[in-house]
Amino acid sequence: MKVGFIGLGRMGEAIALRLQAAGHDLAVYNRTAAKAKALADGGATVAGSPAEVAAGCEVVFTCLADDASLAEICRQAGVIDAMEDGAIHVATGTHGIDATKAMAAAHAKAGLTYIAAPVIGRFTIVAEGKLIVIAAGPKTAIETCAPLFEAMGKRTFLAGDAPEAAASIKLANNFVLGCAIEVMGEGFSLVRGFGVEPSVFHEVLTEGVFNCPAYTGYGDIIAKEDYDRVGITAVLGLKDAMLALKAAESVGVVLPSGEVWRERLEGAIGQGEGGKDWSVVAKEQARKSGLE
Repeated sequence: MKVGFIGLGRMGEAIALRLQAAGHDLAVYNRTAAKAKALADGGATVAGSPAEVAAGCEVVFTCLADDASLAEICRQAGVIDAMEDGAIHVATGTHGIDATKAMAAAHAKAGLTYIAAPVIGRFTIVAEGKLIVIAAGPKTAIETCAPLFEAMGKRTFLAGDAPEAAASIKLANNFVLGCAIEVMGEGFSLVRGFGVEPSVFHEVLTEGVFNCPAYTGYGDIIAKEDYDRVGITAVLGLKDAMLALKAAESVGVVLPSGEVWRERLEGAIGQGEGGKDWSVVAKEQARKSGLE
């Protein structure tokens, strides 16, 4: 399949390499062209603009950090105008409900199809085929993209016809994960108050009922205070927190834990730690507890 890919950050590059390994013909674009080298070495065409990627492709993927970047690529950079009639845009980033609805409407008006397909998993697991895809959009377009989703990861969850359904699942997933990390930070602060070695508490957690990647991985980062081991930055975490809170407000749902999560992220960013892994909320929690 002729596939375009825009946005070659750590996650985007990893996904694009999976698609390339599955035999798809890729055209790629990234603002920093050097990030396309591995794909170019594998035979991908490196385009000079997003619109150049979109022209002639059956499916165009974007993997972008936020809603503003998505809107800029689709509108100002001309992706919507460049896509051929009937082409499909698959957005793999974490985007808000309003932005997702707006993108779906804009693509439909242009005779195109928009699929929200946010992914779950750190970029480090993509090469192992362990990524999870949450896809929502018109059924026929989802069926067309099924081989692409299969190449990306281990399982695709179908969320329905409305792209915003997939966006809501991804926001809810990140909300639960972010709050779990924040609560771990509270737990680590509690035992530190009694002079407990963090690694001991981490081992107790992960050898017991919390033996899963969220606790083993992020708990290890917190125990070792290794916040430079970045999967998602605190800045992007705050973006997700705000999107989740806004989505909840739009349907009258209260997320009290989300307010605490947001506050800790804002505190960490205020301390100049916005580029650290979002688990740095544990360090902010320790500061609030007088342990730093």
